[in-house]
Amino acid sequence: MADPLSSPPAGAAVAEPLLPEEQESGDLAVASQWRLMWQAFSRHRVAKVCGVITILIYLVALFAPFLAPYPGSHHDADYTYAPPQRLELFDEGSFRPHVHGLTMAQDPDTLALQFAEDPGTTIPVGLFVKGAEFELLWLIPMDRHLIGPIDPEVGPMYLLGADASGRDLLSQIIHGTTVSMSLGLVGVLFSLILGVVIGGISGYVGGRLDSAIQRLMELIMSIPTIPLWMALFAAVPPTWGPLQRYFALTVVISLVGWVGMAREVRGKFFAVRSEEYVQAAIADGCSQPRVMFRHMLPSFTSHIIANLSLSIPGIILAETGLSFLGLGLQAPTVSWGVLLEQAQSIRAISTAPWILLPGIPVVVTVLAMNFLGDGIRDAADPYSA
Repeated sequence: MADPLSSPPAGAAVAEPLLPEEQESGDLAVASQWRLMWQAFSRHRVAKVCGVITILIYLVALFAPFLAPYPGSHHDADYTYAPPQRLELFDEGSFRPHVHGLTMAQDPDTLALQFAEDPGTTIPVGLFVKGAEFELLWLIPMDRHLIGPIDPEVGPMYLLGADASGRDLLSQIIHGTTVSMSLGLVGVLFSLILGVVIGGISGYVGGRLDSAIQRLMELIMSIPTIPLWMALFAAVPPTWGPLQRYFALTVVISLVGWVGMAREVRGKFFAVRSEEYVQAAIADGCSQPRVMFRHMLPSFTSHIIANLSLSIPGIILAETGLSFLGLGLQAPTVSWGVLLEQAQSIRAISTAPWILLPGIPVVVTVLAMNFLGDGIRDAADPYSA
């Protein structure tokens, strides 16, 4: 017998179950802004792929001492401009990764000394091999590296070749990832602070103060970027150490990069300062900083995040360009720009074209972060078509 409480009364309309599309539409109608952003971003396939690439690059930056076969200071003058060694996985039918040694040979045409592969010398290569000591994540002491020669006394391993100082180029690129990527984040952080504070004050207060700030922004934007960076960084004392020059370069780049963020924030403050919730907060007696940063700023946080994701590639390119010109970071600091500085000589490129390899991670990183930023920017306005 049917339960009378569970059956609808006679003549009552029975509600039909919602279709999946209708249910999803109803859920999105009451969804938060962050969920709408994620829904829009998840439909951007290229941005998702580039997001994974960006995460992998930052993981390389975090675990660089473990991933690199050699420490950043390792060099061997006997292997200057040594060519890349081919990694072979099998030896006489058995799985035994190895590389062949290198020996000097004279070119019969030019009589120049060149490196040649020595088939008689086999250098076994392994995973999680013991090497130079380091601190993983600057906290955990370790002496194991992901890949490297099992017995360094037999010979070195240069999978991507060596540079002018006999340093392993693969290790240098991995160590340079830490400096270049962290400088992008730190530079964006400084630009964010300056842009939000100055742009927020300009957009909220308005009047003569806004006009004065806008004229300052226009003056900064009218000066060519690279000469301005060169002039500012030329004031850095040459006696400063690597860490001091690192922060000085970050500040110099940020002093120019904050303008775009400030103009973006100013426009958003202008757009929302007449909204009802802002007027209600003012009528409730909230202070100006609280109205600006507690009520107005969170309403367009997603747009700021999109702007930041597009600003990081510009800072990475700025560091690379300045270091390439010899005005940014300098050895013994290792960054992609410092490594590319060796490629200024045509003779060096003709002798060792592999010294251009540090340019590949620059291109990959900039493209990945630009596509990721485009996806975040499109998702920041999930109500658009």
